[in-house]
Amino acid sequence: MWDDLRAHHARTAHRRIETLFDGKRAEDFSVRVGDTLFDYSKTNIDAAGRDLLIGLLDKARVADRRAAMFLGKAINETENRAVLHTALRNLDGGPVKVGGQDVMPEVLATLRRMEGFADKIRSGVFKGQGGAITDVINIGIGGSDLGPAMAVRALSPYHDGPRCHFVSNVDPGDIADVLRRCDPATTLVIVASKTFTTIETMTNAHTARAWMSEAVREPAAQFVALSTSKSKTEAFGIPAERVFGFADWVGGRYSVWGPIGLSLMIAIGPEAFRAFLRGGQEMDRHFRDADWHENMPALLALVGIWHAQVCGYASRAVLPYDNRLGRLPAYLQQLEMESNGKRVSMDGADLNVQSGPIVWGEPGTNGQHAFYQLIHQGTRVVPCEFLIAARGHEEELHHQQQLLIANCLAQSEALMKGRSLDEARARMEKAGFEGDELERQARHRVFEGNRPSTTLAYLRLDPFTLGQIIALYEHRVFVEGAILGINSFDQWGVELGKELATALQPIVEGTVPATGKDGSTAGLVGFLKGHGA
Repeated sequence: MWDDLRAHHARTAHRRIETLFDGKRAEDFSVRVGDTLFDYSKTNIDAAGRDLLIGLLDKARVADRRAAMFLGKAINETENRAVLHTALRNLDGGPVKVGGQDVMPEVLATLRRMEGFADKIRSGVFKGQGGAITDVINIGIGGSDLGPAMAVRALSPYHDGPRCHFVSNVDPGDIADVLRRCDPATTLVIVASKTFTTIETMTNAHTARAWMSEAVREPAAQFVALSTSKSKTEAFGIPAERVFGFADWVGGRYSVWGPIGLSLMIAIGPEAFRAFLRGGQEMDRHFRDADWHENMPALLALVGIWHAQVCGYASRAVLPYDNRLGRLPAYLQQLEMESNGKRVSMDGADLNVQSGPIVWGEPGTNGQHAFYQLIHQGTRVVPCEFLIAARGHEEELHHQQQLLIANCLAQSEALMKGRSLDEARARMEKAGFEGDELERQARHRVFEGNRPSTTLAYLRLDPFTLGQIIALYEHRVFVEGAILGINSFDQWGVELGKELATALQPIVEGTVPATGKDGSTAGLVGFLKGHGA
């Protein structure tokens, strides 16, 4: 199947995308879920190529693996765990069993506990030792930070609760800058660590508790834990009623739907949070029920497979023309690169295709004045994924939203069409250039074009729509991983650096010599210690 796809690519690689457009292509190469539209017509995938790609789904038995995931089977095979973040948004979808036990009663009970606590914070019933809570600090890292931080920013028009701040980096400047903006007597601190041992998170948690203890008598009274370790949270001083746990079948980068989303719930309120869950649930239903030709997550995944594994494009740009989605590219970096950045398949054999691409991006229109130069005229092809809303929240500035839309659509059109040398010559001739200088100036203004992009368009960025978008990308990663034959739900690649950092800390502190370290590492330790480390 891979050989057939590569052969098809070789036959069509030099074909201009715009020549594929007839009266029906835009309709045939797009799919809708409610008010959300995914357009992949500005790619070089034709009907034959799409059929070959869909053949990958059948060959990899993606439908069976999808069913196993939703049924609670242990598809995370290296850790022998189920993968059931979908259960966290299964508000009315019936039982979900793991090992014969229905997990939904506990999931819904935890959701109700979160809602009750969030309501107490938002109404002022739960107070700090200086009055009603004015600020919430979420301390986490990875999925315990990226998900809620991205979502709180994305849904800022719905943010009517306390101010929310996010601390993830062990760099002391991160937490110091946040604490400086808050009053310890009216601040709630959420510590998000499943094991309550994550070194970066717990270092910042102890710093926050020391800061709070300087102003209040009982600092732990204003702490909440998102953790499964009752003994460690109790030792920290956090009572059981302010500990919200979640099962090991919820991976960190898939966890914003449950207790890790507590800061989001406090910010936007339980009702809006449930709308967020329902958006994810609708995408789950679509993913389970839709035919492959009409299945948005599957088609998004197949476009990614075509570009990364068939065409060989090494990176993918995520370009939201929605400034409040400014953290979405970073969120998707983790989701995609931690999930599918693997070198071996399920059985431990080396992959015979490239694994996941490099994911990066920034909001438009800022990116147009930064890195779009490379996207349009650089030597590497970078597939682009645009996101755009029909309407913003600022109705009085609707004309600016229209300008934003025009910019977004213009960029995808420019990437596809480009500008030929003849067109550039005509422009330079009109500008008064002649001879060799005309030729030189014209060549600088050529846009090769024929560069692929997709567009995800939606009505407005509200909680429901954000839930749809996140679930869409989650399922996209799942499908890509299933096709590649890898486990998208472990992350062993983060372990080695952690182990070496633990070993290096006493060397940096000067309590252990750098014996056995390579010359570079030992030399850098010496330089930094010599300058005050």
